[in-house]
Parts: sequence; C-alpha cells; structure tokens
Amino acid sequence: MTLRRRVPWGVVLALAGALAIVLLPFVLKDTNEYRFAFVGSFFIAALGLQILTGYAGQISLGHSGFMLLGAYVTTILSVDHGWNDLATIPLAGLVAGAAGFLFGFPALRLRGVYLALATFAIPIALISLAKKYEGLTGGGGGKPLTRVVTGHEAYVTTWPIAGAMFLLAWLLLRGRLGRAFRTIRESEIAAVSLGVNLAVTKTLAFGISAFFAGIAGALYAITIGFVNPDTFTIALSILLLVGVVVGGLGSLVGVIFGALFIEYVPLYSPDILDWVQEPVGLSLDPKAAGAPAAVYGVILLLVLYLAPTGAAGLLRGFVRSITRRLYTSGGTEPPGQVVPKRREA
Repeated sequence: MTLRRRVPWGVVLALAGALAIVLLPFVLKDTNEYRFAFVGSFFIAALGLQILTGYAGQISLGHSGFMLLGAYVTTILSVDHGWNDLATIPLAGLVAGAAGFLFGFPALRLRGVYLALATFAIPIALISLAKKYEGLTGGGGGKPLTRVVTGHEAYVTTWPIAGAMFLLAWLLLRGRLGRAFRTIRESEIAAVSLGVNLAVTKTLAFGISAFFAGIAGALYAITIGFVNPDTFTIALSILLLVGVVVGGLGSLVGVIFGALFIEYVPLYSPDILDWVQEPVGLSLDPKAAGAPAAVYGVILLLVLYLAPTGAAGLLRGFVRSITRRLYTSGGTEPPGQVVPKRREA
C-alpha cells in the first residue's frame, strides 16, 4: 500500500496571510493602516490566549490586565526615563510574563469557572492600582507618549513583530511543551501519568500567555500614543476570549479571524444590529451602550451552533472539500488516504 502525502494547508494559509499583510500597505490609507495595526496588537494578544485556553485548556478573563501592564511599562520607560519606545517592547513582555507566571501559582488549584472568576480580578485590580498612583501612571486621565506615529509607521512596526510572535507560538506548540499543553487540556490525570509536571506546565502557560499580552499592550500604546486604564477593562478580556472562540480554539491560523473580529465588530456593530433587526421588525437603538455586547453574543451563539470549530474549522472543511473534488476529478485518491495496490491475477 502507498500513502500519499498531505498538503500542508496550514503552512500555505499562513504564507498567504503573510503575503497579504506585506501587500496591504500599498492599497490602504493611513486611517485603515492604523486599524490594521490594532488588529496586529489584538492578534498577538489572542495568540497568547490561544496558547493558554485553546491548547493548555486554562480559561482566562484577565488578559486585558496583562496588556495594561505592557502598555504602562512602555509608557513609563519612554516618557519618564527617556527610553526609545521600541526598545521597551521586550521588557514590557517580560514584566507581564513574570506577573502571569506568578499568578499561575495560586491558580493551580482552580479549574473551569473558578479559574475564570479568579482571572476576572486581574484587570479590575490593575486598573484600580493604575488610577491610584497618578504620579506614575497619570491616574484616570491617562498618560500620553512622547512620540506620535503615523498609521504606516504603526503598521510596519506591529506586523513584523506579530509575524515573529506567530512563529514563536508555532515553534513552542510543535515541541515538547506544546504536547504537554495539549495533554493537560485533554486530561490532567493522563498528563500526570505520562510524567507531565502540572505545576510547572500550567504556570508556564500563564507566563507565556501574559508575555504575549504584554507585547500586545506595548504595541497598542505605541500605536495609539496614549494610555488610559479604562482602555483595558474586563470587556476587552471577554472580547479577546470571544475572538479566540470565533477564530477557532486550538488553531493558530484562526487567530487572525479572531483579531479582525475584535477590531471591526465593535466598529460596525451598530450597522450590523440595524441591518439584522429591520427584517424581523425590531426597533432597538443600534447606538445604545449595550449594542456591541448584543452583537457579540449573537455572533458567538451562531458560531457555537453552526461552526463549533470556528472560522478556522470552516476554512479547513472548505479546503478539504476542494481538495477532495480536485483529486476525485483527476481520478486519484485524496492525500492522506491509504490506497491499496491491486493484486495481479
């Protein structure tokens, strides 16, 4: 029997996405480049959350708090100590990563909804601290950065770093640590029986996830040129989690769909609500404060019902369907299938 090799569609899609990101600045205006820079920041943050939740199976609602840490590390070092803002990005990730690693220790005994509730307190506590120490953080009024970047500068700064972080996540998850994460997600008892150290692996998952969030927060601060504690509320954490689910849990490629969801759904939620409610005869105010939340909820329910594996699962199914049709029309078997040799009479 012969076994045909599978086409590495994940690699193909990642390379196609990278090519699109390289070419986009040639067709986008400055405002849209700003928005795609924000997409890049959310992409990095969602990558970290994907590692923690999609691969290690640990639910977190505290990701915005770690983004806040990264944003303030960059702002304080660049404004108060004269650092180049780009030079602060690695340190912002390390500070947030250390905080996430330390939080992982008390969270070891928590699972499921209890872990989610514990992480819920992270952004709330950090926002309160940021508002209390006005001399350091600017308090509730926020703190501006010394350098204002254009949309193109923000784009060409954010997306190369996002590409490097994607590669880092891919390498981590392909190795021994990634296999340990997936084993814990499926069964902690099985993981222990296979020799996985739960304490070390879980805290590493939190630390790595927070490191990604810190990098994202630093880039967000550089792009917007201003940091305010209320930017990183619990609503952002929920939106990041929803974006990861919409993109597809356990799929790094799907994170890009989640990042686009995080940036553009809040922007267009009034139009979406207005378009949806007209055929059914509703008269809700699309500009009301709760309109975006209603749109998130409806989209999330539709995804969970119609496409439990998210946008990445839909894309994967579409690619498989096309591949099957191409091989069938060519008179050959789809890749990955075992084709028995015919016995001669």
